[in-house]
Amino acid sequence: MGRPNFERLEVYKLSEKLADEIWQIVKGWDYFAKDTIGKQIVRAADSISANIAEGEGRYNFQDNRRFIKIARGSLYETINWLRRAYKRNLLTNEQTKLLNPIIDELSPKLNAYLKSIG
Repeated sequence: MGRPNFERLEVYKLSEKLADEIWQIVKGWDYFAKDTIGKQIVRAADSISANIAEGEGRYNFQDNRRFIKIARGSLYETINWLRRAYKRNLLTNEQTKLLNPIIDELSPKLNAYLKSIG
């Protein structure tokens, strides 16, 4: 069985990269931080690629567009939680320097992908 088409999408790969980097960061937090804001960030970040994948598996472009919009909402939610984490001293400057370029690349590519599918 061949690989699903979504794995060839650059936007999907970037969303996975963001989620994996966030996972690695959150793993190092204490229990309280992990149990509160950590779970929220991880779920939101994982939801980006999950919705891209689900949309790609749909039979029509309207369903695909709907899931890409949900993925975009999850990206914005991820950004919100990352801002909260930074404000609460859970993220270092080095970690934000790692995550910001991924977000800065992912956001316009996600919007471009949305436009490209109708």
